[in-house]
Amino acid sequence: QVQFVESGGGLVQPEGSLRLSCVASGVISFRQTMAWYRQAPGKQRELVASVWRSGGTYYVDSVKGRFSISRDNAKNTVTLQMNSLKPDDTAVYYCNYATPIDSWGQGTQVTVSS
Repeated sequence: QVQFVESGGGLVQPEGSLRLSCVASGVISFRQTMAWYRQAPGKQRELVASVWRSGGTYYVDSVKGRFSISRDNAKNTVTLQMNSLKPDDTAVYYCNYATPIDSWGQGTQVTVSS
């Protein structure tokens, strides 16, 4: 069974940066498009960035120019570099496939506040 373990969140001031990491375990062939999602209290989970095997990327408009997603296929990891953070980025961040499976990790909390 594939499991995702997220790390790297924390409390950061506006305009600060964080780097989130995700390790996918139990993966036989790490070929699927990967994605980072986030969910704020009272809101739906939303996809914020995705990266396919070749390295091509997609970003939701609200994070374009600020976030960068990447992957290491040899290590089954996906990373989200977040710069110029805003309070609206506050959420629990999860990784999963871009077409997600019902195997969500605990996520990692990102809080952007002064």
